Amino acid sequence: MTRLSGILAVFTTVWLTAALPGPAQAQRIGPVQSPILTIDADRLFAESDFGQRMVAEFEARGAELAAENRRIEEALETEERELTEQRATMEAAAFRLLADAFDEKVQKTRRTQDAKTRELNLAFEERRGVFLNAAAPVLERLMREAGAAVILEKRSVFLSSNAIDVTRAAIERLNAVLGDGDGVSE
Repeated sequence: MTRLSGILAVFTTVWLTAALPGPAQAQRIGPVQSPILTIDADRLFAESDFGQRMVAEFEARGAELAAENRRIEEALETEERELTEQRATMEAAAFRLLADAFDEKVQKTRRTQDAKTRELNLAFEERRGVFLNAAAPVLERLMREAGAAVILEKRSVFLSSNAIDVTRAAIERLNAVLGDGDGVSE
């Protein structure tokens, strides 16, 4: 073996040894070790089994409300056409009373349906709060394992390494611990 090939063999061995993970690296399982972690809370919710079940549930409730709104709208349109047809056979004052009563009915119906939409949105936000409360112990454990003092919302961080984003690990753990959240109480 020539001197050059010997040097290359030593260099290659040193380089490969440095490039391969050693025992400490190979055994490390879990999130990156960092005092600061980031998480994408929207993604955490949207991609977790718990969040997906909630979204599906509230989308179904929203679809029911939308169908109810369409039925009400159709009924009101029919009533409006009938009222318009009666106009030709009625005195103006009598028609005005019916038209005003119809207008009040439409306004009351709109307020009622808008209130239902607000209640549905409020219920969704309350359930999202239940999700975050249930997720807190899992995130806390993840934070301790990483040696972190804080988990920041990724959108509020100007610049960071993707290595400190623990969203994927958090989703996996939440799915393992909470599943679809069916048993999580409010």
